[in-house]
Amino acid sequence: MSILEYVKNIRITAFLILILLFAALDAVYGIHLGIDFAGGVQIPILLEHSVSPQNMSIIVGIITQRISSFGLSNPSVYGQGSSEIIVQLPNASNASIQHTIQVIENQGIFQGIVGGKEAINGTGIIGSSVTSSQTSSAQGNFTWQVSFLVSPSAAVRFSKVALGQANQPLYLFLDRPSNAIVLLNASLIPSPALGAGKNSQMLAIQEAAALGNQSVLVEVLDANMSNWKAVESVLSSERSRYSKVIVQNGTAQSILSAIASLNYTVLQKSTTDITPVISQATTSTGTASAPFVDSWPAIGLLSAPMLNPGVTDGSISQNYQISGPAPSNMTYQQQANYSVQEGRTISSILKGGSLPVQVTVGTPITIPPTLGARAAFVSGIAALLAVIAVAVVIVVRYKKLFLIGPIILTTLGELFIIASILGLAGGIDLAAVAGMIAVVGTGVDAQIIISDELLVHRGESQGSTKSRLGRAFYIIWADAALIFIAMMPLFFSTSLTSVVGFAESTIAGAILGAFVTRPAYGSILAKHYST
Repeated sequence: MSILEYVKNIRITAFLILILLFAALDAVYGIHLGIDFAGGVQIPILLEHSVSPQNMSIIVGIITQRISSFGLSNPSVYGQGSSEIIVQLPNASNASIQHTIQVIENQGIFQGIVGGKEAINGTGIIGSSVTSSQTSSAQGNFTWQVSFLVSPSAAVRFSKVALGQANQPLYLFLDRPSNAIVLLNASLIPSPALGAGKNSQMLAIQEAAALGNQSVLVEVLDANMSNWKAVESVLSSERSRYSKVIVQNGTAQSILSAIASLNYTVLQKSTTDITPVISQATTSTGTASAPFVDSWPAIGLLSAPMLNPGVTDGSISQNYQISGPAPSNMTYQQQANYSVQEGRTISSILKGGSLPVQVTVGTPITIPPTLGARAAFVSGIAALLAVIAVAVVIVVRYKKLFLIGPIILTTLGELFIIASILGLAGGIDLAAVAGMIAVVGTGVDAQIIISDELLVHRGESQGSTKSRLGRAFYIIWADAALIFIAMMPLFFSTSLTSVVGFAESTIAGAILGAFVTRPAYGSILAKHYST
């Protein structure tokens, strides 16, 4: 019988077309390998406390959205138990790792504060509307910008808080610390701007930190620490209201020990981050505004645009934009890179939403690609041996060499399709390969059932070829349904997610086997051994 006779069969044709289709997709997009094979970095994330499976799924989804929005390719995020999450980044550079950690560590709570009152927060942001961009001035200074839309209710709330606040700063925060005290060295307070006095600078700092009973307390420590006893007394009296103290890197160990002895959590920030950037702006009337803090990374202050009178008259708008400058001490190219990175980071956090619990990022673990290469080699040998074993079992059982061709064709074709699906959708890991090998093993059952009906019962009064195939596929479809049901708990598990790849490849194999590869195998045998 010529090959053309086989190709004319719709089941065989569908099988071959599927192989060609995925081969074309693989050529265009490539098959992505997981960290097990490609090497990369594994980042552990510890949650502040144990969470329910539902909340674990929410947190995993938020982190996945943040990382994906950040532009990293093929990240893998899964829960481990009830208080740990693992992030895997294949082929990640050091810069990508650090930026990923930065994106994860931010809890993602966005707030816009006017006059010590919250005017807008992240719950009102429409995630799909968030976009980032950068601009460059004539002097070559770069600024990052993030634009977004808010819900109608959020727009109404903003209009009420902003009413009458023309030419006042709108303080835009991301992850503003709660229950925190900033211990600010006096030398870090900028020189008075445009003739404003030192008191005006300090007043601007206090206003930027204000939010009713959630205000960040700012304490100034003299350069020679001469007022430490007075500051220590304040820290001691405020222990019931505050739990964290933010200090500058390099603060004297005696000061750090004294703060820790008061049961505060000490957070050390770089000199750049803990220094408030104080500016003055020209108002809509052409006069200089009072000094205000334009940015202050230590307390999450991104920028403080002045409110135009047009948005403080009670009118309602759903369009918003936050922005900030690249550090002026950077080179032109460094500013350009910084503004792109900063805008991308903030937009990814706003798109992903806020995390319901605090997280702590552990030390990244590097998995070298040499281990993955060996794993790929061993996995390939195991899969090939499994296919050969299946072929030998079938041929010995029925003593027909012709069966070698259909068995190898359909089995390898099925493995190729499964690998393409997993490789295009995410990444192939060891668990997925284990599932593929299991699929080869379970394929023995289906091939024996089909072969029995078409070869052992051939010539007996068992009905036509079509009816015998029908009986065989009744059993095959029932088996596929059972496999599907058995694997679904693993597929949706939040505590056994390291074996999700096994469930994915097993489910894909069961569906392909029932509707594509086994029908093709049966059609080849029916053509060759038709009665």
